[in-house]
Amino acid sequence: MELQKFSYDNRIVKLFSIATVVWGLVGMLVGLIIATQLFVPALNFGVAYTTFGRIRPLHTNAVIFAFVGNALFAGIYYSMQRLLKARMFSDALSSIHFWGWQLIIVAAAVTLPLGLTTSHEYAELEWPIDIAITLIWVVFGINMIGTIIKRREKHMYVAIWFYISTFVTVAVLHIVNSFEVPLSLFKSYYVYAGVQDALVQWWYGHNAVAFFLTTPFLGLMYYFIPKASNRPVYSYKLSIIHFWSLIFIYIWAGPHHLLYSALPDWVQSLGTVFSIMLIAPSWGGMLNGLLTLRGAWDRVREDAVLKFMVVAVTAYGMATFEGPMLSLKNVNAIAHFTDWIPAHVHVGALGWNGFLTFGMLYYLIPKMWRTELHSKKLANVHFWLGTTGIMFYALPMYFGGFVQSMMWKQFTPDGYLQYPNFLETVVQLIPMYALRALGGLLYFIGVIVMTYNLLKTAGAGSFLADEPAEAPALSPVNHPGEKWHSVLERKPVTFTVLALVAILIGGAIEMVPTFLIKNNIPTISSVKPYTPLELVGRDLYIREGCVNCHSQMVRPFRSETERYGEYSKAGEFVYDHPFLWGSKRTGPDLHRVGGKYPDSWHYNHMLDPTTMSPGSIMPSYPWLFDQTIDATNIAAKLEIMRKLGVPYSDDAVATAPENMKTQANGIVQSLAKDKIQVNADAEIVALIAYLQRLGTDIKNKSAEEMADDAGLSDAAAQ
Repeated sequence: MELQKFSYDNRIVKLFSIATVVWGLVGMLVGLIIATQLFVPALNFGVAYTTFGRIRPLHTNAVIFAFVGNALFAGIYYSMQRLLKARMFSDALSSIHFWGWQLIIVAAAVTLPLGLTTSHEYAELEWPIDIAITLIWVVFGINMIGTIIKRREKHMYVAIWFYISTFVTVAVLHIVNSFEVPLSLFKSYYVYAGVQDALVQWWYGHNAVAFFLTTPFLGLMYYFIPKASNRPVYSYKLSIIHFWSLIFIYIWAGPHHLLYSALPDWVQSLGTVFSIMLIAPSWGGMLNGLLTLRGAWDRVREDAVLKFMVVAVTAYGMATFEGPMLSLKNVNAIAHFTDWIPAHVHVGALGWNGFLTFGMLYYLIPKMWRTELHSKKLANVHFWLGTTGIMFYALPMYFGGFVQSMMWKQFTPDGYLQYPNFLETVVQLIPMYALRALGGLLYFIGVIVMTYNLLKTAGAGSFLADEPAEAPALSPVNHPGEKWHSVLERKPVTFTVLALVAILIGGAIEMVPTFLIKNNIPTISSVKPYTPLELVGRDLYIREGCVNCHSQMVRPFRSETERYGEYSKAGEFVYDHPFLWGSKRTGPDLHRVGGKYPDSWHYNHMLDPTTMSPGSIMPSYPWLFDQTIDATNIAAKLEIMRKLGVPYSDDAVATAPENMKTQANGIVQSLAKDKIQVNADAEIVALIAYLQRLGTDIKNKSAEEMADDAGLSDAAAQ
């Protein structure tokens, strides 16, 4: 059979590899800064653009979409060409993909510190950037599918299956989660509200982890571990079971982020059941990766590439066991909102994504530059710095999570909260935060060592941009007796459609009833829309990233109702576009903060938190006292809310500016009683209005009233 000559495009792999290292350094540096801000609040610098609330999403977006994103594209472009025996479908599309992705990252790096955010976790970018992401993702998909169609290799190897599922699922997740109505070029409101918005966000958030941080890296695992170890994949049959069960089950698990919340119980239960089921396919993939190294363990001790990959797959196994355990309600009741969750997330991020990326780069760069790695010793130094860094990061956070939960839930023998002041818990965690930052520093130093090693490696070699290759043309002949999956592997379009169907089933079953059955979100007659000033204050709360440290979801635990007040009801959030339930309590829950403190308390607390809460690690917000409210678009805001179903009357829209002034003047007069002078159009006034509204639409029941509701007598209640 005549061989066709062609070449692999290494230029695009080089570009994505360089971007991986550059953005990795940037993203991890920002992560180190925010970790340090938690025990050295002065590092917030008193400037709007560098506060924890604004740059925490910058860190998550930088490491997920810039560092990991560029890494997965580098690995996909390298492995796909060799697995399919074909150059990428279009060099032009490859370039558009690369430069478009970098522009999106730069746009995120500019807009997030400016406070231009939607507040959806891992999806904070505003609507113009969302559109750009969609377009660039389509470019990537066309290039990938086009390459698969023009391949010279008849069967699609397992790595390609995972790349296909990544493309179709991320496209669906991004589009569904990005339904927003623009107010301006840099401001929009989600179509969904409250409980529905929370469900969509965590369906997206959990599956962004699944299909951006997991499935493409499983594809890279299936390619690079066999290549680096020179061993075949342990089990083809196991890879089939692993793939189809993983992509079908994973999509159902998102609601486990919302246990004990106002989400309907049946959706929470579905999320829990499928999360437990996830252990099987996840560990099937882990074992397939580790057992591929059978007979090569002697090399693992010497080869830094294999060391990184073994620890990466082990970290994947640990994280995918812990995740289902955290979805059990009894475990979730302890862990949720605590530092246990960042520990769990970073075992996966630093161990699985980070280490697999490092191993891949140590493998790729010498290959493309046709030389040996500059220093195997430095690669091993990097390995031990990274491993030690993960340990110093995760263990203090696990311990801190246990401390938080136990202190939050501790009662005295007389039945009172042992630690009613939330700050008592925060003070205990400061040493843990310092150790966590030390771990991050060690990990970051390891990446610097890698960068130096790779630069020296590239400097000693000669880059091969177009790597010659040859392979026979794709044969149209079918072989009788092929197994069903082998037949399916020859049909990429059918395969893609089936993968799409597999991931759509779970999402549809969970979301459609929640959106269509009205009784799932019972209405509460006393819940009213936000006033114009409160709506502006809510936008400021979102801009400053307060949701990164404060939840707005009082769970139905005695420890929480004693500390915060009546537990949160689904009907209280029907006008919240977006929802602001949060996922971490670095500070106390705020859903019942309205009316708890006078206006002057909030004023002083935002100006200097330590005056109201000595020892607080919260930054100050001096710009809120100087910057003024933009009231020109308040009527437009109400109009958009009305289109989204918030029952503002024509009169409410028409008189919005006047109503704003009236409510603002009331707050100014209240502050004046405590000898505080402030202009009515200062941003702090709007933020106070919003905070004083939170949780006041329903009555906070006293202990006696709750006892009456439970049918207890006064004597029994006492």
